[in-house]
Amino acid sequence: MITVRPVTRADAAAWLEMRRALWPGADPDHAREIDQFFTIGVRNLLAVLVAFEASSRPVGFAELSIRNCAEGCDTDRVAYLEGWYVVPAARRQGVGRALVEAAEAWGRLQGCTEFGSDTEIDNAVSAAAHLALGFTETDRIRTFRKPL
Repeated sequence: MITVRPVTRADAAAWLEMRRALWPGADPDHAREIDQFFTIGVRNLLAVLVAFEASSRPVGFAELSIRNCAEGCDTDRVAYLEGWYVVPAARRQGVGRALVEAAEAWGRLQGCTEFGSDTEIDNAVSAAAHLALGFTETDRIRTFRKPL
């Protein structure tokens, strides 16, 4: 059985470990961002859901925001899946689906009628997971940056 609920400070260590696994290149910022989420808030991170298996072990998370513009979406208030992770041992067991369904419910409670997400262009596993959960691929983009 999988349970999904909003993150609490007691979940911070598990959330940190899973964030490090999902985004290893941003490691120095994870602990600070988690602390800020619980104190002053983090821009573009409105909610975090954590999934637990029957043994109460945390096995995944979803980070959520609301965007006023999202590729392929028509409205100006889009619930957005900013981060989505399931520990490898718990994959293909419904954890990812449970997190996305809870995220969709959160988005509806926020008054959103669309739910967006993205993944890196070469992440075939994530793309397949999104498609299996009812997402429709809308665009393929590469973004660029140049310091001024």
